[in-house]
Amino acid sequence: MSTRASAREEIRVGSRNVPLSNPDKELFPDDGITKAELIDYYRSIAPLMLSHLRGRPLVMERYPDGYEGKSFYHKDVPGYFPDWIRTVRVPKQGGSLTMAVCDNTATLVYLANQACITPHPWLSPADCLDRPDRLVFDLDPPDSTHDGFENVRWGARRLGDLLTELGLRPALMTTGSRGLHLLVPLDRRTDFETARHFARRVADLLAQRHSDRLTTEARKNSRGGRLYLDVQRNTYAQTSVAPYAVRARPHAPVATPLEWAELDDPELGPRRWTLRTLSERLDRHANPWKDLSRCRRSLDRARRHLDDLV
Repeated sequence: MSTRASAREEIRVGSRNVPLSNPDKELFPDDGITKAELIDYYRSIAPLMLSHLRGRPLVMERYPDGYEGKSFYHKDVPGYFPDWIRTVRVPKQGGSLTMAVCDNTATLVYLANQACITPHPWLSPADCLDRPDRLVFDLDPPDSTHDGFENVRWGARRLGDLLTELGLRPALMTTGSRGLHLLVPLDRRTDFETARHFARRVADLLAQRHSDRLTTEARKNSRGGRLYLDVQRNTYAQTSVAPYAVRARPHAPVATPLEWAELDDPELGPRRWTLRTLSERLDRHANPWKDLSRCRRSLDRARRHLDDLV
């Protein structure tokens, strides 16, 4: 019997039977991409993706009527979720939330069946919620033109060089949307306030050096056509798009980890790879981030270097 999701009421994933509903529902109707195809994609990519989800609370970006339909960000785990899905109680102002944690392939498949097109994990693990183990810099162009992305490439190279000069080991990823993300692995010894302040100082320094091309101005009407260095997600309870996550955009583009040399590829773009084409890429670049866990660094030394530069 086929193990693919199409036309089945449930599939066996590891030791779990995962129920399916409406597997033939088209989530990307222009391409005929069904929920079953989304499920099969996440099942196949799980060995690479789970290292970026495991142990973290996550927010589910759900599209029950397809990517062009009504959507919502689902934080609290519904009562109908099976009890084998791990959850964590997360404090918030005035109470708490019970959030899902995606530790295994069965959970990832279950979330896809809930029309969770994009999972957004926290920047800190569940066992240390107030101490991030990664910083994220979002390079957001003023438009989606070719020239706009060329500025993203340029900015990514400058930012990567600066972070490396500070003793950090940044990693690079397409977002599947408009720009690029730079992710900086940390050693979990820094609280969110310190981490965000550091990220903002780095972005401010780079924007001051290249004020004609870069900005940290959050208001769009004040950016003047410059590339926005966004560090706002580096706060408690904020999330970032997961590596290898599908985005709710035409043709189902995928957030894709890169090697730094790929910045020079003239065909690179924020939506270069899709749910249907990523497998071809993985045949050539199996896992550009395979050594990411070895790149964790303390911000203490980087902050001292930054003080010297400023």
